[in-house]
Amino acid sequence: MENELKLIIGAMVTLSLATSAMIVVPFLQLKDEPAPAELKPYTSQELRGRQVYQAHACIACHTQQPSTTGAGIADASRGWGRASVAGDYHYDDPPLLGTMRTGPDLFNIGVRQPSADWHLGHLFQPRAYTPGSNMPAYPFLFEVKDADRVAEGERVVHLPPGTVEEGKTVVAKPEAMDLVAYLISLNRNYPVLSTEQANALQDDAPDLERSQP
Repeated sequence: MENELKLIIGAMVTLSLATSAMIVVPFLQLKDEPAPAELKPYTSQELRGRQVYQAHACIACHTQQPSTTGAGIADASRGWGRASVAGDYHYDDPPLLGTMRTGPDLFNIGVRQPSADWHLGHLFQPRAYTPGSNMPAYPFLFEVKDADRVAEGERVVHLPPGTVEEGKTVVAKPEAMDLVAYLISLNRNYPVLSTEQANALQDDAPDLERSQP
């Protein structure tokens, strides 16, 4: 019984230390991290799109956390932008970091692909844009209508030839428009260092070079 008690106490102490090191301490360090000056809050449409993103489990296949390392290649070399920092997620509640990259990282997809037409068509039928893609299609976010039944003000999706049968037109539902607005808002193409910080690093660079053996 005494050994069992020691085992339980030891396990609880280990769990407490791990929780403190991995969750509590980082939270205390970063909870007051300010937003970068050029980072804007989400609009109401973008927030609705973020909910659509969560509802359809996009986070299961896409990350939003480019890093300086990767599976043999830095994310910057992939064209995914700089590594993310804590302030980039200031308006994200919760941050949709993701854990798996079945598809590409989306942290800066609004920079890499700012076309709403592309995103709408890609959501409707990914393989019309990326042959062999394993991304699921989301046709339920759209309506397929006869071309002469499209109402004024409806958002027609311009698709590659052969994507739908001749005489049919694809119209985006509001949920699709919201999701695309959110994706395009993922634009973190601003500097994360202030001018003063960047200048300080440049001033320190010669000293660091001279200190190298």
